[in-house]
Amino acid sequence: MSCPSSLLSFNFPRSLLAMAVCMSTINPALADEVKDTDPAVFELGATQITNTQLGSTTEGTSSYTTGAMSTATKLPMTMRETPQATTVITRQRMDDQAMTSINDVVNATPGLFLSYANGPGRQSYKARGFDIDNLMYDGIPSGYNGVAVGAQPNLAMFDRVEVVRGATGLVTGAGNPSAAINMVRKRPLAEQKVTLTGAAGSWDDYRGELDASSPLNDSGTLRGRVVTSYRDANSFIDGAEEDHGLFYVITEADLSDDTTLTLGFSHQKDQTNYFWGASMVGLDGRHLDLPRSYNPGTSWEDKDQEINTVFAELRHHLANDWKLQINANYAEQNALFSGSYQSRWAADRRLERTVWQAKYDENQAGVDAFFSGPFDALGRSHELVLGASKRIYDMTTHSYSPYDMNWPLDAGKPNFVGTGDGRAVTTQDGVYLTTRLSLADPLKLILGGRLDWYDYDNKDSSTADYKVTRNVTRYAGLVYDLDDRHSVYVSYSDIFTPQSEKDSTGTPVKPIVGKNYEIGLKGEYLDGALNASVAVFRIDQENRAVALTDLRGCADANNCNEPSGEIRSQGIDLELQGAVTENWQVGGGYTYARTHTIKDAANPQNVNQQFDTDTPEHLFKLTTSYQFQGPLEKLRVGGNVSWQSRMYNDVALLDGGSYRLKQGAYAVTDLMAGYRVNKDLDVQLNANNIFDRKYYSTIANSVSYGGDVYGTPRNLMLTAKYSF
Repeated sequence: MSCPSSLLSFNFPRSLLAMAVCMSTINPALADEVKDTDPAVFELGATQITNTQLGSTTEGTSSYTTGAMSTATKLPMTMRETPQATTVITRQRMDDQAMTSINDVVNATPGLFLSYANGPGRQSYKARGFDIDNLMYDGIPSGYNGVAVGAQPNLAMFDRVEVVRGATGLVTGAGNPSAAINMVRKRPLAEQKVTLTGAAGSWDDYRGELDASSPLNDSGTLRGRVVTSYRDANSFIDGAEEDHGLFYVITEADLSDDTTLTLGFSHQKDQTNYFWGASMVGLDGRHLDLPRSYNPGTSWEDKDQEINTVFAELRHHLANDWKLQINANYAEQNALFSGSYQSRWAADRRLERTVWQAKYDENQAGVDAFFSGPFDALGRSHELVLGASKRIYDMTTHSYSPYDMNWPLDAGKPNFVGTGDGRAVTTQDGVYLTTRLSLADPLKLILGGRLDWYDYDNKDSSTADYKVTRNVTRYAGLVYDLDDRHSVYVSYSDIFTPQSEKDSTGTPVKPIVGKNYEIGLKGEYLDGALNASVAVFRIDQENRAVALTDLRGCADANNCNEPSGEIRSQGIDLELQGAVTENWQVGGGYTYARTHTIKDAANPQNVNQQFDTDTPEHLFKLTTSYQFQGPLEKLRVGGNVSWQSRMYNDVALLDGGSYRLKQGAYAVTDLMAGYRVNKDLDVQLNANNIFDRKYYSTIANSVSYGGDVYGTPRNLMLTAKYSF
């Protein structure tokens, strides 16, 4: 595609991207996952659904699936070849659903649940009953803490989001046995292209975006891309507002026929005044059924975050189809939170306000290097990955006074004064090996192992330090091809979570281990354009610290535990994603996950009880779009349906009893219609929650503080996109 001559006379894309190159080169840098292809050739990905094998890049394919992903094991495999439940949210699907943040991805992904239990702007993500505590950027893990910093990555800079459910310790190291969410950044295109996007929606929600890409020299060996985005939005909540800004630049250089270097930089700034306080429930534990527009917060509240990231990747092709890849990522995040929530902490349970302010300086660095390639043994060809990684998470917390739990409702903003700083540094070093062995033409065995050294260093108190030395993580998967389209698999994966709790000798309790057992059937149709799967899984999370009741012989009576707690999650995953026909895309699935307590010596009444009752056990999500042909070929339509089962909390009352607070099962329906006016201009209308279903997306668990968060009412978003 070429630019109009009026723009070429000003050389607009090259001028813009030349400036971007200069900006990126003064930011030394780090990470990005790419396609396994000749580094001298940039792969655009398929542009047809049939008769063309999809690549890993999803931009420009109009597809709801991908041809290859490596999030599970670092081996580039198709979904059918991967022995775990996997999902990809492609660029087309993001655009069709007008997604703007990772929250939208979690809402759309089968098996994932978005929770606001910590406040309406302090989201957490869950899968298979456990919190997701890592987000990945081009394959490099980054710690995620929704209670503290918890920024939402802006989707304007990503090509796709790959999700692997279950324990993923082989690629993430420490974490929970929930899921890996890997966000893969956009790459420069091999041709000149500029896209301007404007959007306007309900409650004065406005967004503008510029995406420009171009070769930067005549040979095309130097390429660049810049994406800028800004969103300014109000809300259905009275007085609530937010704004989001993004600047993203990436350059890619073919240093030789065998070597490609990628450098990039992103700056993201987010602000909102509604993030902590949710609506109260009554003293009897029941919903107050306040208007959805009710704002329990104050006018002075603010959550302000700024994230600067530099990243780099070096790919070098060696002899005999072997490859060396080095990825690195460094991010600095600064956040200032000033907030409040309504509360009843006073003895007479009068309604007051809890006020708080904190500032966070979060630095995360990660580097990952690995060799990969084929080898021959016993007359067959196999694959091997050998690598090492390092992660550093450095968090400084600046505390303020007052942190007052009895602030009068009608009082203004407190005079917050700094009271001190706290700093903790977590370091994790790992080495790993993965191999895919061809035991027979239809039978593949995937084996992996990882060795980690984990060190938590509390700079303020050495007694809070803990470490894990040479933790072993295991991975095994057996895949058998039934025919050219279907495979069955069985797999085992695990992950570890270090614990700060101490045992009777004062030594840190050994890490929690999450073990994921899975068996499934996968199908691949239309040359990989359609993927289907069904899986049965069980996760056992063992060694959870349980406080000892007999404190005799304890080195510290206030921190004396044993690793005896165990949680089990088990259920089923069903999923369909991709092209049903050439013009009909589908993405969706059903998940059942029951999470319950197996062992709890301190609280035996919890045994066989549901572990997390305010997370639904059943989730069903379906997205579809259809492109008409013939006289209506410029028109496309689509929609989404999401359904979840009930959730509840047993809320303790002041008289010693309890009340079961519920949100019953509900479904939300969205519709989409798009029209391509000409080859350059496309318009789209998204109508969300069209039946205006009133529901709580999160429910309270106490009468002492707010926890009811309403789901978004019916709303519209009109988007226009112009490309040249």
